[in-house]
Amino acid sequence: MTHAQGWLRAIPESFCPTALGDIDRTLQAIRAEHDVAIPLAIESGSRAWGFPSLDSDYDCRFIFIRPTAQYLSLWPVRDVIEVPLTQELDINGWDLAKAVRLLLKGNVAVMEWLSSPIIYGADATFRARFLALAHRVCNRTLVARHYLHLGEKQYDRHCGMQVHDLRIKKLFYALRPAIALRWLRLHPACNVVPMHFPSLLGECELEPVTVGIIDDLIRAKAQTRETRLIAMPEPLEWLMAHEFALAHETFDHLSPEVPADAMAEADEFFRAQLGGK
Repeated sequence: MTHAQGWLRAIPESFCPTALGDIDRTLQAIRAEHDVAIPLAIESGSRAWGFPSLDSDYDCRFIFIRPTAQYLSLWPVRDVIEVPLTQELDINGWDLAKAVRLLLKGNVAVMEWLSSPIIYGADATFRARFLALAHRVCNRTLVARHYLHLGEKQYDRHCGMQVHDLRIKKLFYALRPAIALRWLRLHPACNVVPMHFPSLLGECELEPVTVGIIDDLIRAKAQTRETRLIAMPEPLEWLMAHEFALAHETFDHLSPEVPADAMAEADEFFRAQLGGK
């Protein structure tokens, strides 16, 4: 990771130079066209999670800040900036106000953006302060329910009903939330789940056999295309069902309310960032 004058950038050597150049140019064009600052631009998706396929695209996500006057307008502009999809690139971002609101609602995407190991460009102070805010104000119940919704949706759609052959990509989309829920259960004082999947596995006290199955699938996914079909490993099917059931028992009865002091702190953080644009 390079660190020059408070600016962070961390790009794997394996990244395609052409795709990286296109992402950098697109971000610069967005700054100019929309008159926004972009204090955080990262890679999301399977590359940042640590289980890419040969044909994984690049999922660049960013947080932007508009000029202060635009937040005071009677006619606010969109809080999302989207770039047309290409075969290789998926680039879009959220306004800081949207990102902060969703963070308080337990949206795990914001937390993952803040802790992504792949950084196209980030203001070090902004990133550190936003991540610290997440650790202080995120409601564990809302975070867990978000992972539970994501995991069960993917499991029911692609892995359940005695599915024997499924796309390897879809298995990971259900498995990762299940592992995140296990991590939350084993770390009751924490609320921000590690984004990098292999690192997450290392903190979940799984049986060596289960870890071996997952490691083999990660290696297989890296050597093939996302459409590859695999048989559902029985230990993983049991693990996902078990963690989803335990999450319901643990979190369904807990209050999802966001405390007023957390909302006040989020407001304070948001206003403090506007002076930079």
